[in-house]
Amino acid sequence: MQKEIYIHVTKEETKAAVLENRKLVEVYLDRSFQKRLAGNIYKGKVANVLPGMQAAFVNIGLERNAFLYVEDARPQNHGSLPIQNLIREGEEVLVQVVKEPFGTKGARVTTHLTFPGRYVVFMPDLNAVGVSRRIKIEKERDRLKKLAGEVRIPKRGLIVRTVAEGVSKEELERDVQELYDLWKMVKQKAAHRSAPSTVHQELELVSWVLRDIFGEDVDRLMTNDQDTYDKILELCQAFAPHLSSRVCLTASDFGEEYGLEQEITRALRPKVWLKSGGYLVIDEAEALTVIDINTGKYVGTKNFPETIFRTNLEAVQEIVRQIRLRNVGGIIIIDFIDMELPEHRSEVIRHLEEELKKDKTRTCVLGLTQLGLVELTRKKVRPSLSSLLERSCPYCEGTGRVLSEETVCMQACQEIRAQAANCEAPGILVEVHPSVAAFLIGGGGSHLRELEAEIGKKIIIKGSDSSHMEGVQVKILYSKEEITALSAPVKPGEILNVEVEEMHAANPKDGIARIQGFIVDIEDGSDCVGQKVVIEIEKVYRTCARARILKKTETTA
Repeated sequence: MQKEIYIHVTKEETKAAVLENRKLVEVYLDRSFQKRLAGNIYKGKVANVLPGMQAAFVNIGLERNAFLYVEDARPQNHGSLPIQNLIREGEEVLVQVVKEPFGTKGARVTTHLTFPGRYVVFMPDLNAVGVSRRIKIEKERDRLKKLAGEVRIPKRGLIVRTVAEGVSKEELERDVQELYDLWKMVKQKAAHRSAPSTVHQELELVSWVLRDIFGEDVDRLMTNDQDTYDKILELCQAFAPHLSSRVCLTASDFGEEYGLEQEITRALRPKVWLKSGGYLVIDEAEALTVIDINTGKYVGTKNFPETIFRTNLEAVQEIVRQIRLRNVGGIIIIDFIDMELPEHRSEVIRHLEEELKKDKTRTCVLGLTQLGLVELTRKKVRPSLSSLLERSCPYCEGTGRVLSEETVCMQACQEIRAQAANCEAPGILVEVHPSVAAFLIGGGGSHLRELEAEIGKKIIIKGSDSSHMEGVQVKILYSKEEITALSAPVKPGEILNVEVEEMHAANPKDGIARIQGFIVDIEDGSDCVGQKVVIEIEKVYRTCARARILKKTETTA
């Protein structure tokens, strides 16, 4: 498998893209106004202790207090003490962020500090040695565990990382010593600072990529920035000189060459198409993510069970890629297409577990439920891609839905009646979205005439593209001159230059233009949609005007 990393640097943002076989699988962002917090160490003050939740909230100087669960506060070999016996309100504690703030939730923190290095993770509060489960060769595991026992600081914990496979004792020892010195420096800083304050910041993105991602399995690391290139080479010389030859400075826009921006944009959409014609629907909620698989346009070549099996197998690879690319965390439910044969179900689960081995973030497949759903969990450390790049719609408030034209029309009618009942003015102006205006006017103006007869006032309906679908603006018109001026902004015989915006809904041969929200029906204008034309107004009606084309001018698109 070919693996590449591309680091794109601009003044405002650093973006790291990981590609496997020329396909984007992971994206990491570091913005000047949006710093990452996971891994940072703070000296905080306990704001309150909640025995009922067995948790505490700690002020670490951020917008929201951090959440400290009892399991993250208990010292080693104190497995039963409740939270109220461990910390108390007002106490100063040294904590590390293990999960970034998300939505309405603050950061999650722990008192068990960890210091990741190139080859090991140093844990000053744990007296144990472990080896990454990704190292499969037992002989190498035993060798590394023995070396770790020899180089570790007495009574301090170590976990040997996957990248340490094959390294010497001297390299491990150097890594351990650097992390031990860092821990001593953190302790010293904390002793001389008052809470809340930042004691240690995790590596910025470029250094983090080199430490945690850039290894023997990476064929090439590219960047577009000279300073970043020099920094990468300097860091490589310090910990892995033999990898320096894989680093290159590229003048071409690698992201554009491989369509990385388009891939990121597609990763924000709920529907993902498969090559076969099937598709996934990915729905991210705060508590869990649901992924649904559909056969779509794929009809197979053999039989129905085989078609379903092939679709599910193809979906597995794309599902894992999307989980990594979108950085989906927490509970994930996958609704595969129902498979009748047990061997098909087993093969799909096995394939899913194999694909997830490519993911550095810890995942756990819990198996099939009684409803045929696959449950898995993925550790949530950083915000998902969608939460970094998007925000909830201020109109629908994140629901993805807005009120229908009929509903907004009913609301407009209620507002018109309410305004009419409280004034003696002769007219009312209503400004709404064009599709809502059509419902207010009704076929041939029938609904508008009924409403005018009911309230005893003239109603001017103005359809405006700038109006939101749910927006209703009602204005009282106090003079007949104002009503006359707004009733029809055009007059018979007038020559105008307009753009044909769309096809007429009831008469497909005609086109529609709008002048100050007033509809102009252009005879035989459907062929000119998107073009500017010169028209002559022939007739002016109560709610629209009729015109003919004198001359076609230009295309606006």
